[in-house]
Amino acid sequence: MLKNFLFTDDETALADADSLIGNGIVDSTGILELIGFIEETHGLRIVPEEMVPANFDSIDTISAFLARRLAA
Repeated sequence: MLKNFLFTDDETALADADSLIGNGIVDSTGILELIGFIEETHGLRIVPEEMVPANFDSIDTISAFLARRLAA
């Protein structure tokens, strides 16, 4: 993800709790790309109601969302 969005390998450039949207790391198109990647990689279908910042605004919120969905 760092190479795709921040163009770096520096793991300290983004903390797990940093806002991807608020820090301008991803925009609405980037979120859709991220959702497509998650759907393809994990075999999930993410419905529009789940496409909210609370689920995709940081590495932490993405991890929590995936944990909930994969446990279901």
